[in-house]
Amino acid sequence: MRLVFDPVFGEVDLTASAEELAGLASAVAEGDGFIKSTAPVDTDTLAGIEVRKASGSGVRIDVDASRRVLLIGGDSSARAILADNLQAMAEAGEGGHLHIDYVPEHPYLVEGSMPVVVNSPHGGTPSR
Repeated sequence: MRLVFDPVFGEVDLTASAEELAGLASAVAEGDGFIKSTAPVDTDTLAGIEVRKASGSGVRIDVDASRRVLLIGGDSSARAILADNLQAMAEAGEGGHLHIDYVPEHPYLVEGSMPVVVNSPHGGTPSR
């Protein structure tokens, strides 16, 4: 798994295998886990993703700059939606990507969440 933080656009680009995305989906659903990046940590990459349960409504995604870790926390119903989206990307049979961006009245993200782009394990653009 490779996590690249782009400070110019303020988003994280996540590239992972189908197995790594499925593992992340499972950790998000459970609300607990740390998924380590397989890429070396440098000025733009993050060390991993920490998932935890949180009170309140919705999911918040943020970066802990001091630890260079992407944080995902939220209530169980909101985490379940995000987990389903991640699992769908892991199971997709062709390329593409998933944008996880907050917009007003988002079904599971809370305002202030860090945007994330999740790349398909098959890369590129879908054939359709």
